[in-house]
Amino acid sequence: MPRTILAAVLFPFALAACQAQPSASEEPPLAGAAIGGPFTLQNSKGETVNWSDFDGKYRVVYFGYTYCPDVCPTDVGRIMRGYAKFQAEEPELAKQVVPLFISVDPKRDTPAVIGEFTNAFSDDLIGLTGTQEQIDAAAKEFAVYVEKGEPNSEGGYLVNHSSAGYLMGRKGEPVALLPIEVVDDGTAIAAELAKWVH
Repeated sequence: MPRTILAAVLFPFALAACQAQPSASEEPPLAGAAIGGPFTLQNSKGETVNWSDFDGKYRVVYFGYTYCPDVCPTDVGRIMRGYAKFQAEEPELAKQVVPLFISVDPKRDTPAVIGEFTNAFSDDLIGLTGTQEQIDAAAKEFAVYVEKGEPNSEGGYLVNHSSAGYLMGRKGEPVALLPIEVVDDGTAIAAELAKWVH
């Protein structure tokens, strides 16, 4: 999905981040959306990780890759600044949120490489990778567009992919999109977390 289109989709959620706690009858923006589902991947230690391992906790999910020149590190930086702000303001609730970075480039993103990437942002960020088949299956569950670019003369390549920060609920259900397009100190993302995590 082109970034301009994605920004248009995300803009209403950025406005929602400025609102107070939802009323008891207010449904999450992504309620009922066909986003999310079971997967089996590997963490930075090479251990098998299943989507169901996080049942009972909220999950922030972002698909990207460590060799991404700008979008991924920018988005992940914003997500983790927002999470850190939320953590400072609501430490007990923050313990109920697991940030996940899932690679769309398993050929280069080995467990060790993805661990180095996530640790550069936060010890709380869990990096996941796997076989191409596993990554394809996970991306399909989250409706993530992925297309590998043509290699250059040195064999390097880019991976085009949709970029979104999903907030998923305790049962793995979609809750909201985080306003990763907002340039601030993490306030917008922290506010969105505070709105839905309880």
